[in-house]
Amino acid sequence: MARHDTRVIGYVAFLSPTDLLCTDTDACVVSGSSEAMEQYLGELAQRTADAGVRKARFVDILRGLQLGAGYAFDSESYARFYPLAREAGLDVRPADFDSQHGRRFFTVRLDVR
Repeated sequence: MARHDTRVIGYVAFLSPTDLLCTDTDACVVSGSSEAMEQYLGELAQRTADAGVRKARFVDILRGLQLGAGYAFDSESYARFYPLAREAGLDVRPADFDSQHGRRFFTVRLDVR
């Protein structure tokens, strides 16, 4: 598994040192490219003047999921995340972005009881 820990899954945006760009369901947005994240940020222009964009690595997403965080992946980032998550033994399902009725993100949360 260690060889996959540093794989870049996508990009996240920081609105402040402790506040990530999230969906309306409090899931951190992970985009497949920095350009896609810039587009998402542009749609929220009033909230993003000081936003920064950083790479999101598999190990960081895995750690966040294990702590109870949710992540909202776009199709490109989920295509990178899904096989690594399955290999790591996570109970995640394939996403069908074509049948999501206009929703562009697929949200993953772990049951961390």
